[in-house]
Amino acid sequence: MQTVIEPDERVSKELSMVIEAIANDPEGTAPVTLGVVRERLRQTLAGFAEAERVHSFGDEELLSAEVDALIDEYGEEALATELVSVKASEELSSVIETLLDERDEDVVPTLGEVREAMQAGLVARLVGAGRLEAEDEQALDAEIDALIERLGEDEPAENVLRYE
Repeated sequence: MQTVIEPDERVSKELSMVIEAIANDPEGTAPVTLGVVRERLRQTLAGFAEAERVHSFGDEELLSAEVDALIDEYGEEALATELVSVKASEELSSVIETLLDERDEDVVPTLGEVREAMQAGLVARLVGAGRLEAEDEQALDAEIDALIERLGEDEPAENVLRYE
């Protein structure tokens, strides 16, 4: 029985990046479990001398400790990809924020409603106002569709906002 894992702030941005990189590796094996992530991090630590270590994601030793803590809680067979926090791009976050600003405070738009607003001209209006580039429109359509496919149309849009 798989344990349902909710992404939260306990999973660092760096570990999310590592998990995504492993999951997107065309030569990798599926599924990407916490055990697989731990093994890949150990290989990285063993593969580089201290003076030659390449830090593409951050300190691998800290990431290993973070993975070990997650394994203690969820087990080695837990799907690591469930831990990856999904966030919208800056451009899509701008679209979502605009929609939030235009709505009542009590009504939170869903990802499906964001897509509807985009199709109804919200992105074109933001392009016209100079807040987005015209060439972003196609990428934004693909991004909202991917988020809906992964999270569902009823997911509150503010859950994917990127705050940086």
